[in-house]
Amino acid sequence: MVKHIVLYFLKDKSEESKNALKAKFMSMQGKIDCLKSIEVGIDFMHSDRSADVSLECTFNTKEDLATYAEHPVHVPVKEYVKSVVEKSVSCDYEIKG
Repeated sequence: MVKHIVLYFLKDKSEESKNALKAKFMSMQGKIDCLKSIEVGIDFMHSDRSADVSLECTFNTKEDLATYAEHPVHVPVKEYVKSVVEKSVSCDYEIKG
């Protein structure tokens, strides 16, 4: 199995902006067959090193992650993300499952 984790630093750090991004991500749930699980978190610590929003997705294979990246449901979400995010960092890795 594959984990895809992304941390997002938003241009607008308001709760409304964070919740809007979370809703955008969660709108994909159940609409992309290869997306096995999705979890979105909003940071509450607000420390100097905190990201604003996290995304954690699980896939069966690396190929499924590649399919997700270009899936017609994901593409408009990705475009929205580009418009609201200042910076992001990601980590993709294999897990036993």
